[in-house]
Amino acid sequence: MSSDHVDISWDLARKANRENWDDRVPIHDLAYGVEEFDDPSHRSGVVRDDLPVLAAWLPGGSLSGLDVCHLQCHIGTDTVSLAREGARVTGIDFSRPALDSAAKLAARLDLDVTWVESDVLEARDALTADFDVVYTSIGTIGWLDDLDRWAAQIVALLRPGGVFFIRDGHPALYALDADANELITRHRYFPDGTAQQSDEPGTFVGEGTVSRTRTYEWPHSMSEIVNALVKAGLRLRQLDEGRTLPWPYSSRMQPTSTASWAWPEGERDCIPTTFSIVATRD
Repeated sequence: MSSDHVDISWDLARKANRENWDDRVPIHDLAYGVEEFDDPSHRSGVVRDDLPVLAAWLPGGSLSGLDVCHLQCHIGTDTVSLAREGARVTGIDFSRPALDSAAKLAARLDLDVTWVESDVLEARDALTADFDVVYTSIGTIGWLDDLDRWAAQIVALLRPGGVFFIRDGHPALYALDADANELITRHRYFPDGTAQQSDEPGTFVGEGTVSRTRTYEWPHSMSEIVNALVKAGLRLRQLDEGRTLPWPYSSRMQPTSTASWAWPEGERDCIPTTFSIVATRD
């Protein structure tokens, strides 16, 4: 992986990232365990982990009957899991092939989900509805250059009293050298407006390679993430930090009993792997 930092326009970076994510779809179709959804009780591991935290802030402790917008939904495994909780769900993503795959999955499961192709930073313009919940699953905001604009979309999509939830990789984790034999910082933690350029033929899960390997990601510190949401008008309700991750950031990470990954014993309390935030709109 390259750690070159480049000053690139959002339009060019977005185009490269979209092409890369388009290429990931057939790999992820095989690797995301979509066949497990043939069991009506099945939910994605991500949603199973997120629901207890999110539900504590919902009326009646349930998504049933609520309008939910899932930002950066990819191939829809988390989206259909939300729909199986009784929510009316809209999934939004910038990759047409990913949405086609998601729509095929929902149709096979006889779930009524709305799919919208749009950049997440233009989500409000792409959608006419308002929502009780805006949900963002893990591995998302590092692909965005402007968190103030991101947070503004969330506020604009939420109804008064609505709930926003995100769980993502922790900024401190992403600063580590994934290839080192110990916990060593390699990458920039604090944002400076430039992107981290990478060229990787593979993806974080599944076998196979992509033809368009170039991607761009932006580091976001915890203070930047929290302050973007607060400045946009959201009320911060809960902030948690976790010790496990749904994929192995490093080959040194070990599988756990909960189908997640963690650092070796002795290092698990040294650095967080995820953060989660619940915030509400007044």
